[in-house]
Amino acid sequence: MTRSDLGAGTRRRFLALSGASLLVAGCTDLLGQHPPPQLFLLSAPQRFDPDLPSVHWQLVVSEPVAAQSLDTARIALSRSPARLDYFADSAWTDRAPSVIQGLIIESFENTGKIIAVGRFAGDLRADYVLQTELRSFEAHYDGGPEQPPKILVRIEAKLVRMPDREIIGNTTWVQEAAPARNDIDSIVAGFDEAQGSVLKRLVEWTLRLPR
Repeated sequence: MTRSDLGAGTRRRFLALSGASLLVAGCTDLLGQHPPPQLFLLSAPQRFDPDLPSVHWQLVVSEPVAAQSLDTARIALSRSPARLDYFADSAWTDRAPSVIQGLIIESFENTGKIIAVGRFAGDLRADYVLQTELRSFEAHYDGGPEQPPKILVRIEAKLVRMPDREIIGNTTWVQEAAPARNDIDSIVAGFDEAQGSVLKRLVEWTLRLPR
């Protein structure tokens, strides 16, 4: 075997090994990429007290205030009173306060009892402003790690008469839900049940409050 033949064989082996290394590196990059999270929707309540009054005033709904830990699209969970965490690879379709704001507006529309309702905007004239705070919106693991969590939703609301900005009422609603299983679909269903109950009471309270 000549020296030139040895060099050619070595070069071929080097190129083959280089190609394999690039292939492995490419697979590593692909494996290192996290898949996009599953996005979950919540629904606005559809049924309300048939005796709700029809109102002829306009309402704007401010985006709920929330602590930074809840002002996110991530789905929150708690395993201790002093710690808040999030479910992996799962998220709401938007930040939780924005999701709740949209659901509140849709809930008012579903009643068919109000002539106009929309998001708060500085140039939008309205008779009342609904201000809310999202105090709790998380899954609590009080039992063992394999037990389903308890869903907790707490919303505080203030109804403000415009243009004098007088607060004519304020209240807080708390609702819990118990998912049947400890999987993300059941947990999201628990969130939907709890927030739907809170929003139903919020809407009925708002429509009945002004005199």
